[in-house]
Amino acid sequence: MDTQRQGAQKQKLIAQNKKAHHDYFIEETYQAGIELCGTEVKSLRAGRCNLKDSFVSVKNGQAVIENMHISPYEHGNIFNRDPLRPRRLLLHKYEINKLNGAITREGFTVVPTRVYFSGSLVKVDIAVAKGKKLYDKREAIAKKDQRREFEREFKDSRRIAY
Repeated sequence: MDTQRQGAQKQKLIAQNKKAHHDYFIEETYQAGIELCGTEVKSLRAGRCNLKDSFVSVKNGQAVIENMHISPYEHGNIFNRDPLRPRRLLLHKYEINKLNGAITREGFTVVPTRVYFSGSLVKVDIAVAKGKKLYDKREAIAKKDQRREFEREFKDSRRIAY
């Protein structure tokens, strides 16, 4: 019997874009592969990736992630690539068409939310997102503070009861 099923692969988080959830309303997410060279994969295994200010665009019918910084591999010498080079995302054609439609709508953008290893493959979660206004951000912060205060009071009340 096969102990490791295809859907139950272990995921190891490399980088996460926490700012995306603060700056955008996430509408839907996709999982995509990413085309990398060997030294970039070695650098990712060391956890040297930054998703800040990165975004996804569609060029010539291909989805491309831009401004994703993967630091050069220390022992890579001439095989290192530009850290900010555009990298092609591996998606189905219908998914690329949906992303292109989302990008052309006003107020929507496509941002990467996290990069991780799924087994031995590097995967990227990308999200179709709509930008938040300043008052939306303030409202989200107020709700988070209110929830945190409620949990603190609940914890204190349970401590007193016992």
